[in-house]
Amino acid sequence: MGGILYTIIIGAVIGVLARFFKPGADPLGWILTILLGIAGAYIGSLLYAGGGVIGFAISIVCAIVLLFVYEMIRSRTAKRPVT
Repeated sequence: MGGILYTIIIGAVIGVLARFFKPGADPLGWILTILLGIAGAYIGSLLYAGGGVIGFAISIVCAIVLLFVYEMIRSRTAKRPVT
């Protein structure tokens, strides 16, 4: 139970910091922000297994990249013509 709560808290912190450092408005709710942070932390741990401050920073950078990918996908689906 503690592991799940820890994952949610770390995901929220990383997601909020990623949204803070990325310029522009981000149309995400708090659940998507937590999921973004969890995914960024997971990818960051795959890239750098050392942990610490460097691992935390890499996780934030990965979450920022995921945020750009999310916006790119969202803008493509929003511009699709209705037939």
